[in-house]
Amino acid sequence: MSDEETKNDIENQEPEDPSEVLEFEFNEDGEEDLKKTLRKFRADLKVCKTEKEEYLTGWQKERADFANYKKSEDDRRVMISEALRERILARFLTVMDSFNMAFANSEMWNKVDENWRKGVEYIYGQMNAIFEEYGVKEIGVAGESFDPNIHQPVEMMPTDKKEEDHKVAEVIQKGYKLGDLSAQAGRVIRPARVNVYEFKEKEPEIEL
Repeated sequence: MSDEETKNDIENQEPEDPSEVLEFEFNEDGEEDLKKTLRKFRADLKVCKTEKEEYLTGWQKERADFANYKKSEDDRRVMISEALRERILARFLTVMDSFNMAFANSEMWNKVDENWRKGVEYIYGQMNAIFEEYGVKEIGVAGESFDPNIHQPVEMMPTDKKEEDHKVAEVIQKGYKLGDLSAQAGRVIRPARVNVYEFKEKEPEIEL
């Protein structure tokens, strides 16, 4: 091979990557210094390990953030769905009130045409079935203890019987709850409006 060809081959060679050249350490004689090279490898390995841990920590954090975001979105959708369901059911409470008012006076109700009365009672039964399907139940019964969580007091009724103190004397308007109130998901749609007994001792009669 001529000198000119050798020169051209050298010129056409791709330049070496500096990072590859620096992979090894050399001493003053131009020989590879294994100790220095090993120290460099260890230092590079430590850097790689640190970077790996940083990437792993960052990935884990992003994954946890995404999981929290997904859970919060799922919770938000459930809350919106529950709120819409509760709002729709609450709109039907006035209809149930109308039924209850009609049935309150049994004497007058029994005088209504039988076929028409049975039709109304059938619709009332359908409404109750829908409420039951969605977990809606009536609250407020005369004689039970007053509970501010489910009762709204309308009037205090005096009584001379101590055992009736703070008991529900009369239900003015039925209340409704959605689900089991002992569970976290249960809640009152509308409290029952009630009159409540209040114990008062009889004043002694004054003899004239």
